[in-house]
Amino acid sequence: MAADSTDRGIRQSPALSAARVDPRVHLNRAHAVVYSGAVLALLYHRAVSLLSSTSLLSFFLFLTITVAELVLAFMWALSQFPERLPEVVDPKDWPGLDVFVCTADPHREPPMGLVNTVLSAMGFDYPAEKLSVYVSDDGGSQLTLLALVEAARFARHWLPFCRERRLVDRSPEAYFRNTDRDYSDGIKAMYERMKEKVEGVVERGRVIDEDLPEADREVFGRWTSSFTRHDHPSVIQVLLESRKDLDTTGAALPNLVYVSREKNRAFHHNFKAGALNALVRVSGIMSNGHVVLTLDCDMFSNDPQTAQRALCYLLDPAMVTKLAYVQFPQRFRGIDENDIYANEGPMYLGTGCFFSRRALHELPSPLCSSTDDDDGLADGGSSSLLCKAEKETIEPPSKSNLQMGFRYGSIVEDFNTGYELHCEGWESVFCHPQRAAFLGEMPININNVLNQLKRWCVGFLEVAFSKHSPVVYGIRKASLPMGMCYSMISLWGIWCFPIMVYSVLPQMALAHQIPLFPKALDPWFWLYAYLFSAAYGQELVDFLMAGGTIRRWWNDQRMWMLRGATSHLFGVIEFSLKQIGSPAPGFNLTSKVVDDQQSARYKRGVFDFGAESPFSVSLGTVSMVNLSCFVVGLARAIGQRDVERMTSQLLISGFVMANYWPVYEAMFLRRDSGKIPGKIITISALLAGALHGVGFLVLGA
Repeated sequence: MAADSTDRGIRQSPALSAARVDPRVHLNRAHAVVYSGAVLALLYHRAVSLLSSTSLLSFFLFLTITVAELVLAFMWALSQFPERLPEVVDPKDWPGLDVFVCTADPHREPPMGLVNTVLSAMGFDYPAEKLSVYVSDDGGSQLTLLALVEAARFARHWLPFCRERRLVDRSPEAYFRNTDRDYSDGIKAMYERMKEKVEGVVERGRVIDEDLPEADREVFGRWTSSFTRHDHPSVIQVLLESRKDLDTTGAALPNLVYVSREKNRAFHHNFKAGALNALVRVSGIMSNGHVVLTLDCDMFSNDPQTAQRALCYLLDPAMVTKLAYVQFPQRFRGIDENDIYANEGPMYLGTGCFFSRRALHELPSPLCSSTDDDDGLADGGSSSLLCKAEKETIEPPSKSNLQMGFRYGSIVEDFNTGYELHCEGWESVFCHPQRAAFLGEMPININNVLNQLKRWCVGFLEVAFSKHSPVVYGIRKASLPMGMCYSMISLWGIWCFPIMVYSVLPQMALAHQIPLFPKALDPWFWLYAYLFSAAYGQELVDFLMAGGTIRRWWNDQRMWMLRGATSHLFGVIEFSLKQIGSPAPGFNLTSKVVDDQQSARYKRGVFDFGAESPFSVSLGTVSMVNLSCFVVGLARAIGQRDVERMTSQLLISGFVMANYWPVYEAMFLRRDSGKIPGKIITISALLAGALHGVGFLVLGA
């Protein structure tokens, strides 16, 4: 694409995008000023309390809770701050679009989910000869390849079916689930046969000759006895090629390419970032689309015009030289109406993002005219091209790779890549259309949710404590607001300190009638009340203004508290162990397999704990400490006629217990398989008893 808008067919027409100032900006800034003054007043009050401490114990208690409040104040401060496209750019001049879909394990990421994602991406309203879908199979599984072979065969019927009926749901599973029409053309029966075959082969665990047409058997011969998921050669298979393959109506099909990069134990494979960079290099040889879309294997397209929405920004002459990517929000299919696990959110999580390929290779600069035609696979997918592409799956031994493509150094390659691009001067757009652009499968049990969040927490901390830390490097290279935003996310894990302190310390002090806050009706009491209500009130207003509900807001802030005692806490511990060279749990892939009973509980809005997990131990311990301290503290306060002095701590303990209600329910009231196991309850009770013992020794005096 050239700097001159006419070089790529961009005509003088209405603007492709527009910007306006959010009318709430001034109100938010006024709130920030008032709230900042209240925070400073609180810190002053804490400083006076520290200086007037009469014993080492009281000094230690006030110091601990003051540090927790400093962390809360620090994190709060960091958090402040398409239909026109065809009129402007002729579709024949649209840039090539390369779609990257990543998968790693057919048993934890069901291949039929991958098939639906691939078919929905192939169904974009986009010129077929300019659309290429690359599937990275990092597990090197013949089961995944078989599923894609079947998907390629089904696509010849499915894509014209979508075009003729102008379907919006281009994922077959989503379409058949949302409609009960009679399919006289047999398209649903064809899909069900494919689904039955793929799931049957996955259950069997291997592909046999009877599963394949004669023409497809040769490539499966590469899976020999020495071929393992951790040690195998490159496998690249062109399943569809737009220059040769046609659908049932004679129209060209998009390109579909299977890629399993070479792996051996002699070099580090860099997790998902390594897989994406292998696709960057392979696609650069085969199709070299100017736009790259990254998708998770379970994140199917929900709007066939999404690519056009992205082009409204990527082709805008006012933005094109500095725009790195257009991010669409992560949304989920079948999510509980109250989102009990707070799964949905706007943060970039490595899927649903359209990149300018230039941004992955160079610094922002004026564009030069392109000589690439962006039409189909180079050399028609010849054997020489495939040999060259297979060599590109091997990671080049160069330090420059750290500054190109998807960035290494953290298991959250998405966050790290976006951050580095912003530091290099690139800009981005967050596109939030009314209809969700993509829909995915979300974890529906608490253990999978918290495990995924723990992994992100570790990755964020790897960025926070790298040489390119957002706290220093980000603020210097990008801007103060941008650096603050990235700092807030990268330091996600330190939420565990104030959350754990406020979840345990005031309660233990309550049980021993030691006040840590001003008594009720004291002027300073109202300061704390304001800070609490203003913080939560602002979150509620933001939720409601964004189209959320009070129930969703409550579930979101509850998950924030539960994360502090689980994924944040264990993420900080795991990161710390890695820094000192001690063994720590490795990369854990989140299972996309859905259990029927779990799904039924989720639809009823019931938490699913089920499996024995350290997360449940932590939640059980905190909940028992709060319950016992509240009962003992309230009884003692009433007995000593001192309720007014302990009001703040009674309210804090009560608020924590309200947030932990699903935990109490799973420990004491439920009998289904999603309850907390008895073994976990016993361990939690023992740990809570141990904490009470320590509290008696330290605070009892």
